[in-house]
Amino acid sequence: MFSCLSGLSPKSITPPLSDIKMLNQDRWLLPEGIEEIFPDEAERLEGLGRRLIDRFRTWGYRLVAPPMVDYLDSLMTGSGHELDFQTLKFPDPVSGRLMGLRADMTPQVARIDARTATTRVPSRLCYLGAVIRAVSGHLEKNRNPLQIGAELFGHPGKAATEEVICLMFEMLLQADIQRVHLDLGHVGIYRALARQAGLSPEREERLFDVLQRKDATDLEFLLSEWDIPDELVPMIRLLPDLHGPLEILEEARHKLGAGSPAVLEALGELISLGFSLRARYPDLPLHVDLGELRGYRYHTGIVFAAFVPGEGSEIARGGRYDDIGRAFGCARPAVGFSADLKTLARLGSKVRGTRSPRILAPASGEGGLESRIKSLREEGHVVIRSLGADQETPDGLGCDQMLVLERGDWVVKEYIN
Repeated sequence: MFSCLSGLSPKSITPPLSDIKMLNQDRWLLPEGIEEIFPDEAERLEGLGRRLIDRFRTWGYRLVAPPMVDYLDSLMTGSGHELDFQTLKFPDPVSGRLMGLRADMTPQVARIDARTATTRVPSRLCYLGAVIRAVSGHLEKNRNPLQIGAELFGHPGKAATEEVICLMFEMLLQADIQRVHLDLGHVGIYRALARQAGLSPEREERLFDVLQRKDATDLEFLLSEWDIPDELVPMIRLLPDLHGPLEILEEARHKLGAGSPAVLEALGELISLGFSLRARYPDLPLHVDLGELRGYRYHTGIVFAAFVPGEGSEIARGGRYDDIGRAFGCARPAVGFSADLKTLARLGSKVRGTRSPRILAPASGEGGLESRIKSLREEGHVVIRSLGADQETPDGLGCDQMLVLERGDWVVKEYIN
């Protein structure tokens, strides 16, 4: 089978130099939307992440660490169907079952709650870890965010939702992100109207798509073609226009007055929460949008998102997703939020330029050098021990200070170039 190569010399089958250079260059490439984190940025992210998780802990939220890889039926639980196209899938060579790289940590956290909830007392969990997405979002090109978030399980009321929103604000404050705007919505209003109109799941999905696109022409076509009760047509038609400041909810209460008890109950929940948040944060720019169905296939009630000027998409988002743990035998009410730590670090000012000073210690020395280095490290200082090479200068190693021997004592001195 090697006869086809018998007339070729070794030189003739060697790849051209240009191809070798191209091959070497390709080794530097990463998949689209996947990025490496270099030391300075990694240190900033680690510091910010630690500060945020520590703050979550002071609110009673306990850290959990779900696995990066999981079976698809776990990843697809509750919110998972919304993330089906975002999940990279592959067979498990051990069990033969399909596995996936997590694109969101919430279903896994719900499983942890189901396994650890031993009483009816609410539980508070938080997390920080990498997620991988098959495709990037419309505006966000990053496919490997560092997801940070918190979840509160076991309480169905406004108090839990308000606490989680307040914790989200606390997270943004700790990241020193300014001029935050809050968007509020409630997917239960549309869900109840669709149920009252008798829409099939297929029609409900089609109408949902039209409302998300805010396509007035398609909306009018569907409302005229489908057999929808006359009193519901104007209410559905109005949904995309019911957005604005908190006062728009009073108008919504009047215009949706013919809705079912479920519609009015959802609207009442939104009004109560909105005015409670205004009382707590009187200077907070708060926007309400009843046509915004963010996370409709996933969330079950109130949804919320934080924005800042200049960013095309939300910087943190969340909502209520009751009974997500049903598949794990623990159907508890739940509410939570998540954000990308990379985005928080990019937008926050305090995390810039916070690298700890670095001290260069000589390769060897008398007079207790070893104990001095150990003592400095135990105090939290960064000490880099020279390996004895000539090129190990403070500039080359990025050191700001040096450990020098003065009168028998090792002292830290500022490095002056």
